[in-house]
Amino acid sequence: MLTGKHAVVTGSTSGIGLAIARELAANGANIVLNGFGDAAAIEKERVNIELEFNVKAHYINADLSDAAATREFIALAAKALGGVDILVNNAGIQYTARIEEFPVERWDAIIALNLSAVFHGTAAALPHMQKQGWGRIINIASAHGLVASVNKSAYVAAKHGVVGLTKVTALENAESGVTCNAICPGWVRTPLVEKQIEALAAKQGVDVEAAAKELLSEKQPSLQFVTPGQLAGAAVFLCSDSADQMTGTTLTLDGGWTAR
Repeated sequence: MLTGKHAVVTGSTSGIGLAIARELAANGANIVLNGFGDAAAIEKERVNIELEFNVKAHYINADLSDAAATREFIALAAKALGGVDILVNNAGIQYTARIEEFPVERWDAIIALNLSAVFHGTAAALPHMQKQGWGRIINIASAHGLVASVNKSAYVAAKHGVVGLTKVTALENAESGVTCNAICPGWVRTPLVEKQIEALAAKQGVDVEAAAKELLSEKQPSLQFVTPGQLAGAAVFLCSDSADQMTGTTLTLDGGWTAR
């Protein structure tokens, strides 16, 4: 379905981002991977994507918390691929604390990566998409882009910002053939969430699986984690012809979290 398309996925060396990159490649798209991790493991994944799906896969790292570096990253990705058709803004970090105790440097870091990097990446990718009259920008937001939780001021503010930026991007490009949508996952058992589960287990003096069930019961009525594969399928759908008129929306996969 995406044969010949060129896709850039930030934060794609593990978790949700890697699942999305692999699914886009499985549908024929050439890929730029991005993110931190063990160099040998990343190279192995890059090669495996090429061999499994018969596409081109590149790895380009960058400090996406820096505006100039983010825009240069998109330029390098476009050069490596021969263009940018699909941009998935997925990279993100988390930190929890009450507002009055929230470290300023942590606030700045979360806003820079979770929100500003989406803006700078989008701004750099749009001219490539506008020129060719087709493009897909997919922002990985969160249920926290729609509702709030305590102790997550920076993350909630950033993700709400991503949802708003998604709408503006969609409106400004409504006649261009470029769409922009946000995927809003609930709890996904990524390394980021695993740390929260482990912290909860330690605090409550229970095992990890008991803590995981407690985490789900607080927010997610289905009592099941969303899987990276499900999110990857949603991303591919947003790139399909069926989603041509779907823009400025939030696609929520949260087990009923935001239905309350």
